[in-house]
Amino acid sequence: MNDKKFHSQIKTLYHPPKNQFSIIDVPEIRYMMIDGKGDPDKTGIKAAMQWLWSISHFLIPIAKQHLKKNFAYPPIEYLFWASHQEDFITGRKDKWQWRVMLVLANFLTEEFFNTAVTQSEEKHAEKAPEGLRIAQLNEGRSVQYLHVGDYSKIADICMKLYTRYLPENNLRPSGKYHEIYLNDPAQTAPENRKIIIRQPVRALQ
Repeated sequence: MNDKKFHSQIKTLYHPPKNQFSIIDVPEIRYMMIDGKGDPDKTGIKAAMQWLWSISHFLIPIAKQHLKKNFAYPPIEYLFWASHQEDFITGRKDKWQWRVMLVLANFLTEEFFNTAVTQSEEKHAEKAPEGLRIAQLNEGRSVQYLHVGDYSKIADICMKLYTRYLPENNLRPSGKYHEIYLNDPAQTAPENRKIIIRQPVRALQ
């Protein structure tokens, strides 16, 4: 991930037009992440999110003290997919796989990351999840949509994306379905919640 390129595209990546589909080119982005499978609400996705937030909490002073850089809490991001697309589209969540991610700037080396993981493990008095790692994600050409409001509308937006917008624009999915939560739903009124829906795409052959 090129930090300068990433920061130059933050507005495009995380502040797209509201309530409309747009096409963007997503650069390669470096994340810390944890994977899981099964119904996200029943298989530890919230615990995985808490681990990433905890590690971020310890990375903030590390960045400030050792590098004189500011590292702010990035938005929480999720990927969801299934081995069979129909299981995903029809909402058979027991067949889903998921990934929780937070952006990790290049200046935060693996050594700094491991230090923050150790500090988080000491705080929680338990080992971090086995699948915790740093990896790059290169989504490339993608369609995204910024929804402001109650999350109950997300299913309708996805239906429009997959059954209307993509076919009408000669596009097809080419990567994992991606959600980016721009504010904390636990602390935000439903009408003010913001979520980006992102789907990597490619042209229909």
